[in-house]
Amino acid sequence: MESFVQLRRGNTPRRIHADLDGLKDDELGRSGFTGRTAHLYRRHDPTDYRAVGPLAGVDVLVDGLTPADGTDGAGTPLLLFDNPDCRISLSGRAAPHPFYVRNVDGDELYFVHQGTGTFVTEFGDLAYRPGDYVYLPKATTYRQVPDAPTTAVIVETTDELRVPPAGALGRFFPFDSALAVVPEPRVVEDDGRDEYEVRLYHSGGCTQLFYPHDPCDVEGWRGDNFPFTFNVADYTVVASESVHLPPTVHLFLQATGVAVLNFLPRPAEAVPGTERYPWYHRNADHDEIAFFHGGSVFGVDVPPGLLSHTPQGLHHGAPENARERARRRFAEYDRVEWKIIAVDTRRRLTPSPELLAAVGRG
Repeated sequence: MESFVQLRRGNTPRRIHADLDGLKDDELGRSGFTGRTAHLYRRHDPTDYRAVGPLAGVDVLVDGLTPADGTDGAGTPLLLFDNPDCRISLSGRAAPHPFYVRNVDGDELYFVHQGTGTFVTEFGDLAYRPGDYVYLPKATTYRQVPDAPTTAVIVETTDELRVPPAGALGRFFPFDSALAVVPEPRVVEDDGRDEYEVRLYHSGGCTQLFYPHDPCDVEGWRGDNFPFTFNVADYTVVASESVHLPPTVHLFLQATGVAVLNFLPRPAEAVPGTERYPWYHRNADHDEIAFFHGGSVFGVDVPPGLLSHTPQGLHHGAPENARERARRRFAEYDRVEWKIIAVDTRRRLTPSPELLAAVGRG
């Protein structure tokens, strides 16, 4: 039962996530770090286990995967995970779409890991670069035109992606929407062909529409439903000197059952004794996806392109040797330089057969 009192029993540190004196800080939390919690102070590393079975989790470097759109302009991204609320896919597009696309199942959010180019949309053009989110509302007509082969993680949500409501810090922290790039309308002139194809993607299928004119013929638009890009370099990170803040502080966009979060360069916790890594935890109500875009943590490079999936209820967190190193070299580093994109889902994610085959579990 929920109580307004945080109870303490046995040997516990005085401060939360600090002064562990050899104990291992393990959080069992509800509602994605915003509900009831229990902090269990253990003798041993709770992630020191061997998992067998469908909830073993998946770690994969995306460079070793081969999305169909990486070799075929008409190909589609590679499905990695799905549940009734979302689909998470990998795109490796190297050639322009030979047709327009319209996703009629839900919103799409691209995170660009590598590559540059343009999304040509009926609202206008959106140039992209590494570190950009590209948001495409449900049923938007677009085609991607890469300047260089582009690796992107795509989150597709059945519900509408929304900016989280303003909290105690106001409307500009951590996401100042005034820094989003919004397209200017540009009519795409006909190039003389007889028909212009738009492919509607829906429920794993495809319907083709053929127009006698280019469908990006919009001269102007107004309203509050539009595509945009937003680069993680413009995200204002919230930090604390005395405690490692929970992931929910770093929320970017959300839909029913889905949250997209950023872990980005920031000042490191400065009060001696404070744990600088996320504590061990079992996110009891959410699956977690972490995509490592780049950067470093206390002098150790993060593996760029690593995608890690932890099913809800499983222990995870930085290994104990990394935590010990961070404590031992506390005075040497005053910043955390990681760039990690996270997706938390309320319902369990199912890895695709293609992903399981790629990691040797097919």
